[in-house]
Amino acid sequence: MKKSITRELQQFMHGVRARNPYEKEFQQAVQEFAETVMPWYLDHDKYRSQKILDRLTEPDRIISFRVTWEADNGDVMMNRAWRVQFNNNLGPYKGGLRFHPSVNRSVLKFLAFEQVFKNALTGLPMGGAKGGANFNPRGKSDAEIMRFCHAMMTELQHHIGEDVDVPAGDIGVGAREIGFLFGKYNQLQNRWSGAITSKPSDLGGSLIRKEATGYGCIYFCEHALNHQDKTLLGKTVAISGSGNVAIYAAEQAMEQGAKVVTLSDSNGTLYLPGGLSREQLPLIKDFKEEKRERLSRFVNKLKGAEYHPKLKPWDFPADVAVPSATQNELNLKDAKTLVNNGTMVICEGANMPTTADARAYFQNADVLFLPGKAANAGGVAVSGLEQTQNSMRVSWSREEVDEKLHSIMRGIHTKCAEYGTENGNINYVVGANVAGFSTIARSISAFGIL
Repeated sequence: MKKSITRELQQFMHGVRARNPYEKEFQQAVQEFAETVMPWYLDHDKYRSQKILDRLTEPDRIISFRVTWEADNGDVMMNRAWRVQFNNNLGPYKGGLRFHPSVNRSVLKFLAFEQVFKNALTGLPMGGAKGGANFNPRGKSDAEIMRFCHAMMTELQHHIGEDVDVPAGDIGVGAREIGFLFGKYNQLQNRWSGAITSKPSDLGGSLIRKEATGYGCIYFCEHALNHQDKTLLGKTVAISGSGNVAIYAAEQAMEQGAKVVTLSDSNGTLYLPGGLSREQLPLIKDFKEEKRERLSRFVNKLKGAEYHPKLKPWDFPADVAVPSATQNELNLKDAKTLVNNGTMVICEGANMPTTADARAYFQNADVLFLPGKAANAGGVAVSGLEQTQNSMRVSWSREEVDEKLHSIMRGIHTKCAEYGTENGNINYVVGANVAGFSTIARSISAFGIL
């Protein structure tokens, strides 16, 4: 990087850190983004003079509120909740709700910031937002989760709507939680609207929404491999996590002829030396989605499977790694292990699951690195399609939605190639960031000084 660009980047990041002290996740996301778009930004005097980059790193608003609810034993409980509405230049704010003890202002700001550009890449009319609470659904009864969701929606309803801000599911927020939240919204508003996506199909949700992030991730990976005249056929794939993204990435990887050898949870890794079978996948779906059991509780029901409480998915040899659990789960030590094991592709299924030093190591080692901004956009893409179906009062078939998802992921790959091709190769980090930024920059400039 030229000294002039480095100097501008350092000055810019100094301002970001000063305005957002102690928010390490947000700072990391902005740093990774800014260092890739800065050369393009400095070549466009119009956007630079309007301080587009500075304006884009400041959310439109952050709503913070208390959620008070009652436990089954009668204890009064309290959690903190937020909605970060980052940018709505392209359409209503759009982004998931996350329920997890790690949720805080910094995490949600980074997620909302990433969402702005991810949504722009889809080509659908969606702005970027994220929300959630430091509430842990694990170990709670259905009645407690219902009371929490109803209490949260009592405040959140003032700030969302189908033409304003459309939340969806995320970590800790599945079909059960979405049902409780959506039901309360409808009651409070006294009307039915598509104000929340990721709904079960019985509540007006889109088919394959649950599968979309995992499917889209593998579709994008296949497009990137096809660009190099390769395919997933016969490749060994290590996947982290065991939620919707991981399970359906595994399903689609198997559909493409790959051998899936790992899934994981917070306690350890499920290793399948012979590869996950089509008979085993429904068992995992049942235990994780319905019974909500840890992998260690049912490993004995999966023939040939091993559970390793002290190992990560990256400790096992694989051609392709798909980090699909949470942010910063794959560090420099893991990166070195993967490269030593011969891993050729990193396809991010989660949001910013790779630390900055690990990402740099992969790129220096000529590993094909596919960032989450592009690779995991399938979930929000189908959420956008769900909004369209709700507005039109129609329901598309599984085949229709899957075809549209295929088309969107293909389009994202094309944009990454357009903006990220360097010396005949595609830098997908640069391509995704610059493609998303250029779209948002044009819209901000068109709106004038707001």
